[in-house]
Amino acid sequence: MQFSANKKLLLRILADGKFHSGTELAEQIGLSRSAIWKQLNSLEEQGIAISAVNGKGYRLHTALELLDKSLIYSLLNTKTRQCLAELEIHDQIDSTNRYLVALCNARPETSAVCCLAEQQTAGKGRRGKQWVSPFGSNIYASIAWQFQGGPSSLSSLSLAIGVAVINALKIHGIHDAGLKWPNDIYWQQRKLGGILVEVSGESDGPCHAVIGLGLNLYLAEQDGAQIQQDWVDINEILGNSHKLSRNQLLATLLEQLIAVTHHYTPAAFAQYRDQWRQFDCMQGQQVSLFMGNTKIDGTVMGINDAGLLLLQTETGQIQSFASGEVSFRRL
Repeated sequence: MQFSANKKLLLRILADGKFHSGTELAEQIGLSRSAIWKQLNSLEEQGIAISAVNGKGYRLHTALELLDKSLIYSLLNTKTRQCLAELEIHDQIDSTNRYLVALCNARPETSAVCCLAEQQTAGKGRRGKQWVSPFGSNIYASIAWQFQGGPSSLSSLSLAIGVAVINALKIHGIHDAGLKWPNDIYWQQRKLGGILVEVSGESDGPCHAVIGLGLNLYLAEQDGAQIQQDWVDINEILGNSHKLSRNQLLATLLEQLIAVTHHYTPAAFAQYRDQWRQFDCMQGQQVSLFMGNTKIDGTVMGINDAGLLLLQTETGQIQSFASGEVSFRRL
């Protein structure tokens, strides 16, 4: 869903986090004060927190950097701009992944299309878990890409994507971020983000991969309270003295992600395997692996050359796993 032109203009004015009187807003947007009040109520109904103080006016609880398509394009390197067929920005959407999956089904030729959103109303992680997605404060991005091979050729793609995300974070001074197999981004044992790759197509190819990324840039306390695990955001990692631009971070992420997808083949994972092992934050950790109703406890021994999880079970045997949900064990 896209906001009306008046609602977008109102948001841009309020995005600085400062107070603006009703009269000032009405004059700048060209609406009556009553119409401004209705627009403000509409924003609040969509989860955007607004303070109203007599004699001062209205302001957002937290200043926002809204997504800017022209700015993001200007920050991309030439190679990425040439590879990217389409960049869409939605004010509100149920799920960036769901949108692109539907687009690929409707237009089989779809490739190199990126969908960004200010807010998701039904963002999802692995196993259908909800992804908390407040307005205008985090990264909600998906890329649709067509590959000539079948779905089995992309079995390690999510691991390569994880490497790309870590490299993008390092460019912006976010160090000590790690990867939790198969597709979570962690920082000091707390979740920073997640990757969701959904693949569809013929067994012999071609196929589509929709690569979704959710990354916590800033999470208000009330939003974080909805998350059922330890979490962290980039704002906490970098501290209040260093504010990272959402648009700049998105441009860097797109450059790194498209560099992976543009040339990815089954053999390409070998280029990322050593880096993935370097970023592995689970090596030597006691974990529980869940596969349906089955739970297996053990110690993570890393990944094999194909990207499968190596787990030393309590019997001492090392087994490899292609899928499953891994949780750190509290000892």
